Amino acid sequence: MALSLNKDNFEQSISSGVALVDFWAEWCGPCKMQLPIIEEFSSEMEGKATIGKVNVDEELELAQSFGIQSIPTLILFKDGKPVKKLVGLHSKESLHKEVNQVL
Repeated sequence: MALSLNKDNFEQSISSGVALVDFWAEWCGPCKMQLPIIEEFSSEMEGKATIGKVNVDEELELAQSFGIQSIPTLILFKDGKPVKKLVGLHSKESLHKEVNQVL
């Protein structure tokens, strides 16, 4: 299951290794479609990468700090540094491809 991230646990959760963070909101249709993909992907990546999600309505400052303008936006991190931003709905296959490039 993807980790629920907030300003208190974000830095620690993405600080080492590879992390994929989904910035989403409850009212966003494409976000609702992305959520089951993220959850399934999270199970498959257990032990290899951290998969997290940030509710932009609850964590506005965090979303703004990464320049989130459209959701869903997924940001791929390597050792705490953002390496790629993916905007819009993405398939599980696409997520595997992107994450495997930085593992």
